[in-house]
Amino acid sequence: MLLNYQQKQPTLDETGQNIEIIFIIHGLFGSLSNLAGVASALQQSHRIISIDLRNHGNSPHSPTMSYHEMANDVFELADNLNINSFSILGHSMGGKVAMACALQQPERIHKIAIADIAPVPYPDQHSDVFAGLQALAKLPITSRKSADLILAQYLHTLEVRQFLLKSLQKKGDTYQLQFNLPSLIANYESIRGWPTMPNTFNKETLFIKGNNSNYIIVDNQSAILHLFPKAKIKVIKNAGHWLHVEKAKIFNRLLSQFFS
Repeated sequence: MLLNYQQKQPTLDETGQNIEIIFIIHGLFGSLSNLAGVASALQQSHRIISIDLRNHGNSPHSPTMSYHEMANDVFELADNLNINSFSILGHSMGGKVAMACALQQPERIHKIAIADIAPVPYPDQHSDVFAGLQALAKLPITSRKSADLILAQYLHTLEVRQFLLKSLQKKGDTYQLQFNLPSLIANYESIRGWPTMPNTFNKETLFIKGNNSNYIIVDNQSAILHLFPKAKIKVIKNAGHWLHVEKAKIFNRLLSQFFS
Protein backbone atom coordinates (compact mmCIF):
# COMPACT_ATOMS: atom_id res chain seq x y z
CA MET A 1 0.00 0.00 0.00
CA LEU A 2 1.44 3.36 -1.03
CA LEU A 3 1.05 5.78 1.88
CA ASN A 4 0.42 9.50 1.78
CA TYR A 5 3.49 11.45 2.83
CA GLN A 6 5.02 14.89 3.14
CA GLN A 7 8.69 15.43 2.37
CA LYS A 8 10.93 18.18 3.73
CA GLN A 9 14.45 18.80 2.49
CA PRO A 10 17.16 19.99 4.92
CA THR A 11 17.16 23.75 5.42
CA LEU A 12 20.90 24.04 6.07
CA ASP A 13 23.40 23.76 3.22
CA GLU A 14 24.73 20.21 3.45
CA THR A 15 26.23 20.06 -0.04
CA GLY A 16 28.69 17.23 -0.38
CA GLN A 17 27.58 15.49 2.80
CA ASN A 18 25.46 12.40 3.31
CA ILE A 19 22.00 13.51 4.41
CA GLU A 20 20.33 11.39 7.06
CA ILE A 21 16.74 10.47 6.13
CA ILE A 22 14.21 10.21 8.95
CA PHE A 23 10.71 8.76 8.60
CA ILE A 24 8.29 10.22 11.16
CA ILE A 25 5.26 8.14 12.13
CA HIS A 26 2.21 9.32 14.11
CA GLY A 27 0.08 7.36 16.57
CA LEU A 28 -3.47 5.98 16.68
CA PHE A 29 -6.17 8.42 15.45
CA GLY A 30 -3.44 10.78 14.20
CA SER A 31 -1.93 12.01 10.97
CA LEU A 32 1.38 13.29 9.66
CA SER A 33 0.64 16.80 10.98
CA ASN A 34 0.78 15.62 14.61
CA LEU A 35 4.57 15.62 14.74
CA ALA A 36 5.09 18.70 12.59
CA GLY A 37 6.97 20.47 15.39
CA VAL A 38 9.71 17.89 15.73
CA ALA A 39 9.77 17.45 11.93
CA SER A 40 10.64 21.14 11.58
CA ALA A 41 13.27 20.88 14.31
CA LEU A 42 14.96 17.90 12.65
CA GLN A 43 14.62 19.35 9.15
CA GLN A 44 17.60 21.68 9.61
CA SER A 45 20.09 18.93 8.85
CA HIS A 46 17.93 15.95 7.85
CA ARG A 47 15.60 14.94 5.04
CA ILE A 48 12.22 14.31 6.64
CA ILE A 49 9.49 11.96 5.39
CA SER A 50 6.31 12.35 7.47
CA ILE A 51 3.68 9.73 6.70
CA ASP A 52 0.00 8.92 7.21
CA LEU A 53 -0.34 5.29 8.25
CA ARG A 54 -2.98 3.15 6.53
CA ASN A 55 -6.51 4.01 7.64
CA HIS A 56 -5.29 7.44 8.78
CA GLY A 57 -5.03 10.90 7.24
CA ASN A 58 -5.00 10.80 3.46
CA SER A 59 -3.58 7.29 3.12
CA PRO A 60 -5.65 4.44 1.64
CA HIS A 61 -8.06 2.49 3.80
CA SER A 62 -7.74 -1.22 4.46
CA PRO A 63 -9.74 -3.85 6.41
CA THR A 64 -6.51 -5.04 8.08
CA MET A 65 -3.63 -3.26 9.79
CA SER A 66 -1.20 -5.61 11.50
CA TYR A 67 2.23 -4.29 12.46
CA HIS A 68 3.78 -6.53 9.83
CA GLU A 69 1.58 -4.90 7.17
CA MET A 70 2.17 -1.37 8.42
CA ALA A 71 5.94 -1.92 8.45
CA ASN A 72 5.73 -3.22 4.88
CA ASP A 73 3.83 -0.05 3.94
CA VAL A 74 6.77 2.03 5.18
CA PHE A 75 9.26 -0.01 3.17
CA GLU A 76 7.06 0.18 0.07
CA LEU A 77 7.04 3.97 0.34
CA ALA A 78 10.81 4.01 0.86
CA ASP A 79 11.26 1.84 -2.25
CA ASN A 80 8.96 4.14 -4.22
CA LEU A 81 11.14 7.10 -3.19
CA ASN A 82 14.34 5.16 -4.01
CA ILE A 83 15.42 5.25 -0.35
CA ASN A 84 17.40 2.18 0.64
CA SER A 85 18.19 2.97 4.27
CA PHE A 86 16.84 5.44 6.81
CA SER A 87 16.09 6.16 10.46
CA ILE A 88 12.66 6.35 12.09
CA LEU A 89 10.91 8.34 14.80
CA GLY A 90 7.56 6.98 15.92
CA HIS A 91 5.08 8.03 18.60
CA SER A 92 2.74 5.58 20.34
CA MET A 93 1.32 3.17 17.70
CA GLY A 94 3.77 4.74 15.25
CA GLY A 95 6.54 3.74 17.64
CA LYS A 96 5.42 0.14 17.37
CA VAL A 97 5.47 0.44 13.58
CA ALA A 98 9.01 1.84 13.83
CA MET A 99 10.07 -1.10 16.01
CA ALA A 100 8.47 -3.56 13.59
CA CYS A 101 10.42 -1.98 10.71
CA ALA A 102 13.70 -2.24 12.62
CA LEU A 103 13.07 -5.89 13.50
CA GLN A 104 11.80 -6.97 10.06
CA GLN A 105 14.58 -5.40 7.99
CA PRO A 106 17.30 -4.24 10.41
CA GLU A 107 19.83 -3.92 7.60
CA ARG A 108 17.84 -0.99 6.16
CA ILE A 109 17.42 0.98 9.39
CA HIS A 110 20.15 3.20 10.84
CA LYS A 111 18.59 4.02 14.21
CA ILE A 112 15.14 4.44 15.74
CA ALA A 113 13.59 6.74 18.33
CA ILE A 114 10.42 5.62 20.10
CA ALA A 115 8.15 8.08 21.90
CA ASP A 116 6.23 6.69 24.88
CA ILE A 117 5.46 3.10 23.88
CA ALA A 118 7.04 -0.30 24.53
CA PRO A 119 7.13 -3.56 22.54
CA VAL A 120 4.42 -5.14 24.69
CA PRO A 121 0.65 -5.71 24.48
CA TYR A 122 -1.52 -3.16 26.30
CA PRO A 123 -4.97 -3.44 27.91
CA ASP A 124 -7.97 -1.71 26.36
CA GLN A 125 -7.51 2.01 27.01
CA HIS A 126 -9.76 3.49 24.31
CA SER A 127 -13.31 2.26 25.00
CA ASP A 128 -14.55 5.79 25.77
CA VAL A 129 -12.78 7.16 22.70
CA PHE A 130 -14.37 4.62 20.39
CA ALA A 131 -17.80 5.19 21.98
CA GLY A 132 -17.51 8.94 21.43
CA LEU A 133 -16.29 8.57 17.86
CA GLN A 134 -19.06 6.11 17.01
CA ALA A 135 -21.63 8.57 18.35
CA LEU A 136 -20.02 11.29 16.25
CA ALA A 137 -20.03 9.14 13.11
CA LYS A 138 -23.80 8.56 13.32
CA LEU A 139 -24.65 12.26 13.01
CA PRO A 140 -24.08 14.95 10.39
CA ILE A 141 -21.30 17.14 11.78
CA THR A 142 -21.88 20.76 10.86
CA SER A 143 -19.20 22.38 13.07
CA ARG A 144 -16.23 21.50 15.24
CA LYS A 145 -18.07 22.98 18.22
CA SER A 146 -21.02 20.61 17.79
CA ALA A 147 -18.61 17.69 17.37
CA ASP A 148 -16.85 18.65 20.59
CA LEU A 149 -20.17 18.75 22.47
CA ILE A 150 -20.89 15.18 21.36
CA LEU A 151 -17.43 13.92 22.30
CA ALA A 152 -17.62 15.68 25.68
CA GLN A 153 -20.39 13.28 26.70
CA TYR A 154 -17.82 10.47 26.55
CA LEU A 155 -14.45 12.19 27.00
CA HIS A 156 -13.91 14.74 29.77
CA THR A 157 -10.33 15.67 28.86
CA LEU A 158 -10.31 18.67 26.54
CA GLU A 159 -6.83 17.90 25.14
CA VAL A 160 -7.94 14.42 24.01
CA ARG A 161 -11.02 15.85 22.29
CA GLN A 162 -8.95 18.53 20.57
CA PHE A 163 -6.56 15.88 19.28
CA LEU A 164 -9.39 13.76 17.86
CA LEU A 165 -11.08 16.79 16.29
CA LYS A 166 -7.92 17.48 14.27
CA SER A 167 -8.97 14.55 12.09
CA LEU A 168 -12.21 16.24 11.03
CA GLN A 169 -12.15 17.26 7.38
CA LYS A 170 -14.82 19.41 5.78
CA LYS A 171 -16.58 17.89 2.77
CA GLY A 172 -19.36 20.05 1.41
CA ASP A 173 -21.50 21.31 4.27
CA THR A 174 -20.41 18.71 6.83
CA TYR A 175 -17.27 17.37 8.47
CA GLN A 176 -16.03 13.77 8.29
CA LEU A 177 -13.38 11.87 10.22
CA GLN A 178 -10.29 11.20 8.13
CA PHE A 179 -9.40 7.92 9.78
CA ASN A 180 -11.21 4.67 8.99
CA LEU A 181 -13.10 4.20 12.25
CA PRO A 182 -14.68 0.77 11.46
CA SER A 183 -11.26 -0.66 10.61
CA LEU A 184 -9.63 0.80 13.73
CA ILE A 185 -12.33 -0.82 15.85
CA ALA A 186 -12.01 -4.16 14.03
CA ASN A 187 -8.22 -4.15 14.38
CA TYR A 188 -7.94 -2.66 17.85
CA GLU A 189 -6.85 -5.92 19.50
CA SER A 190 -3.95 -6.15 17.02
CA ILE A 191 -3.12 -2.45 17.44
CA ARG A 192 -2.84 -2.65 21.22
CA GLY A 193 -1.04 -5.98 20.97
CA TRP A 194 2.49 -6.82 19.90
CA PRO A 195 3.48 -9.62 17.50
CA THR A 196 6.25 -12.15 18.01
CA MET A 197 9.40 -10.87 16.32
CA PRO A 198 12.28 -13.25 15.45
CA ASN A 199 15.11 -10.69 15.20
CA THR A 200 16.84 -8.18 17.41
CA PHE A 201 17.93 -4.67 16.45
CA ASN A 202 21.54 -4.16 17.49
CA LYS A 203 21.83 -0.48 16.60
CA GLU A 204 21.24 2.77 18.41
CA THR A 205 17.74 2.99 19.84
CA LEU A 206 16.21 5.73 21.98
CA PHE A 207 13.04 5.41 24.04
CA ILE A 208 11.59 8.67 25.38
CA LYS A 209 9.06 8.37 28.19
CA GLY A 210 6.73 10.97 29.65
CA ASN A 211 7.16 10.80 33.42
CA ASN A 212 3.39 11.01 34.01
CA SER A 213 2.57 8.35 31.41
CA ASN A 214 2.12 4.64 32.15
CA TYR A 215 2.90 3.46 28.62
CA ILE A 216 6.51 2.62 29.55
CA ILE A 217 6.97 1.14 33.04
CA VAL A 218 9.86 -0.57 34.81
CA ASP A 219 8.42 -4.00 33.98
CA ASN A 220 8.85 -3.23 30.25
CA GLN A 221 12.64 -2.89 30.50
CA SER A 222 13.40 -6.57 29.91
CA ALA A 223 11.15 -6.67 26.81
CA ILE A 224 12.84 -3.54 25.45
CA LEU A 225 16.39 -4.75 26.02
CA HIS A 226 15.62 -8.23 24.69
CA LEU A 227 14.71 -6.81 21.27
CA PHE A 228 16.84 -3.64 21.38
CA PRO A 229 20.05 -4.44 23.31
CA LYS A 230 21.52 -0.96 22.72
CA ALA A 231 18.41 0.90 23.82
CA LYS A 232 18.63 3.96 26.04
CA ILE A 233 15.64 5.39 27.88
CA LYS A 234 15.20 9.09 28.56
CA VAL A 235 12.46 10.43 30.84
CA ILE A 236 10.89 13.86 30.42
CA LYS A 237 9.56 15.25 33.71
CA ASN A 238 6.06 16.68 33.99
CA ALA A 239 5.04 15.15 30.66
CA GLY A 240 2.45 12.54 29.78
CA HIS A 241 1.76 10.51 26.64
CA TRP A 242 1.63 13.71 24.51
CA LEU A 243 5.20 14.59 25.49
CA HIS A 244 6.00 15.98 22.03
CA VAL A 245 3.39 18.71 22.66
CA GLU A 246 3.65 19.16 26.44
CA LYS A 247 7.45 19.46 26.49
CA ALA A 248 8.22 20.18 22.85
CA LYS A 249 11.56 21.95 23.39
CA ILE A 250 13.02 19.15 25.50
CA PHE A 251 11.58 16.47 23.21
CA ASN A 252 12.98 18.15 20.09
CA ARG A 253 16.38 18.69 21.69
CA LEU A 254 16.69 15.02 22.73
CA LEU A 255 15.88 13.89 19.20
CA SER A 256 18.16 16.42 17.54
CA GLN A 257 21.02 15.16 19.70
CA PHE A 258 20.16 11.52 19.02
CA PHE A 259 19.95 11.87 15.24
CA SER A 260 22.91 14.26 14.89
